[in-house]
Amino acid sequence: MGAQNKGLFCDLAWPCTRRLFLQASALGLSLAALPGFLRPAWGQEVRFGFTRPSPAVYWTALDRGLVRCDLCPRLCEVLDGDRGECGVRENRGGTYITLAYGNPTAVHIDPMEKKPLFHVLPGSATYSIATAGCNLHCSFCQNWEISQARPEETYNFDLSAAAIVQAAQETNCPSIAHTYVEPIIFYEYMLEIARLSRPLGIINVCHSAGYINPEPLEELCQHLQAACVDLKGFTEEFYRKFTGASLAPVLEALKIFKQRGVHLELVNLVIPQCNDDPRDLEKMCAWIRDELGPLTPLHFSRFYPLYKMKQHFPTPVSILEKARELALKTGLKYVYIGNVPSNPAESTYCHHCGRLIIARQGYRVGEVKLKNGACAWCGTAIPGIWSRPKLV
Repeated sequence: MGAQNKGLFCDLAWPCTRRLFLQASALGLSLAALPGFLRPAWGQEVRFGFTRPSPAVYWTALDRGLVRCDLCPRLCEVLDGDRGECGVRENRGGTYITLAYGNPTAVHIDPMEKKPLFHVLPGSATYSIATAGCNLHCSFCQNWEISQARPEETYNFDLSAAAIVQAAQETNCPSIAHTYVEPIIFYEYMLEIARLSRPLGIINVCHSAGYINPEPLEELCQHLQAACVDLKGFTEEFYRKFTGASLAPVLEALKIFKQRGVHLELVNLVIPQCNDDPRDLEKMCAWIRDELGPLTPLHFSRFYPLYKMKQHFPTPVSILEKARELALKTGLKYVYIGNVPSNPAESTYCHHCGRLIIARQGYRVGEVKLKNGACAWCGTAIPGIWSRPKLV
């Protein structure tokens, strides 16, 4: 782990919307001058719009040509020719299809720490993909140019699930990450990639908001090894106002992840004067401790003004540090601070002896003091995925 991966794609993830492409054209840039992953790969050319509409799963046919999407708690009832709230699932003549399958707009090799999954193969590279669309509408989204776009508004690769798995193998990535937007919206694609890659010893991880119904989540958990879930706040009011969703289904999804043995880490983006009330943070930490266990890693991440919240101000580091102190006092053992490079709370310390076991600086991983998944100092087992699974 930690070896340099010289893959096909560029060093920075650069999802391409029509607006960005036109901006590049206005500057006199050719396609060949655009970032690496927009150039042809394995004979595949980047295309505008969707490439392979495919049958969707988890939907119900209703009267008068309506269909109901059963994938996420929105339960969208969709007229013929219309789409669900996510923008990628469409009713065509009473049949529900997905426009996201095999249609990624962002493809990149990332450090696992970027997800952030601090207890999964530290220092390794993960083959990361996303399509356009999302079933949430967060005012603070950092990837809004693709999450709030439809597939016909972005430039996309025509890459099958098998092609993604092959690319992960060829670039020596031990994992595939479904990330950047809400991967639930490309559920069928994610599921097929996971099914194909698991026998090859490649693990699948996702960064999700956890806004999914129990039945499809139960199926996904059979093929997913780790999930980093955004617990965006701990009140229904915050979820309604800033995400357009609700909290209760997310809490239910977190419990299912835990029950099904998927390694789980949480991220709470702390937004000043929005979700940083110490009483709510304490309730959240107590819920995590009681329902998911005190060894569940929690990342308090710094907010920077983006998308519809550009006039807001960044999170003071002192607020993050107070949140971490509160979480530790509540009984959580692995509490991190994110988006603050070189903060000591990026590193991992054994919950038993307190010794440093994984040193981090930004996305860089230094010395790792683990032996067979246990603290090298005291022998205590550390929760996480520390080695690649054996071939099935």
